[in-house]
Amino acid sequence: MNQQTGETVYEGPDPDLINELIEELVLFLKNSKSEPAMVKAAMAHLNLAMIHPFRDGNGRMARALQTLVIALDGMLHPVFSSIEEWLGHNTQEYYAILAFTGQGKWNPERSSQAWVRFCLKAHYHQAATLIRRNEEYSKLYEKLSALLEQLGLPERAGVPVLDAALGLRITNARYRADAEVTELASTRDLKRLCDAGLLIPSGEKRGRIYRASEILTKLRQEARLPRPSENPYDLVERRLRRERAQTEPRLPGL
Repeated sequence: MNQQTGETVYEGPDPDLINELIEELVLFLKNSKSEPAMVKAAMAHLNLAMIHPFRDGNGRMARALQTLVIALDGMLHPVFSSIEEWLGHNTQEYYAILAFTGQGKWNPERSSQAWVRFCLKAHYHQAATLIRRNEEYSKLYEKLSALLEQLGLPERAGVPVLDAALGLRITNARYRADAEVTELASTRDLKRLCDAGLLIPSGEKRGRIYRASEILTKLRQEARLPRPSENPYDLVERRLRRERAQTEPRLPGL
């Protein structure tokens, strides 16, 4: 139910069917061996969300189940087994495809093809984002390391300065932990970084924080790479449609 309007946005199955449906879902997950893990995980997510067994948190549990199914297949790292980050940036599309698939109620006879395609697209974009992010960070770190060397600043400042360039706030304690130095060394390094125009301090004593200067912000922008814009599954679908159009016989005069 929409908490603002009071409108029912989804109607789950009859409560008397919940236990039976959950048991059926568990058996499917335990015994199904033929489906690719990502398809099986997508269907687990969809069915748990649609069965709606909990008073609250059904979506979170469904997404967690999807990640678990993929992890059990061997893809353990959460940044690849989970699409939570991508869904967080595409929440409306996520809700829209769930609404389209279910049509507002428990509808097991509805096709789940559009939902599975959505999940595959989400996994693609999640992986592409992580690959691009790693490439950007590596490129940025190289630029920062060269700049530190040019300015005669310690190599150990590389990671803290990278964090600052990425928009994180740096403190003396954080610098000490990242650079693995004493408080005296970290205080001296941070002063040198500020004097060189790489960090901008604010606050006093233990409350002092350091942010990226325009120099670091500019280097961050230079290291950015273009985001993947195409959905590869759309490309495949368009290619298949073209191939069908070329091979299908045409009626005379058309």
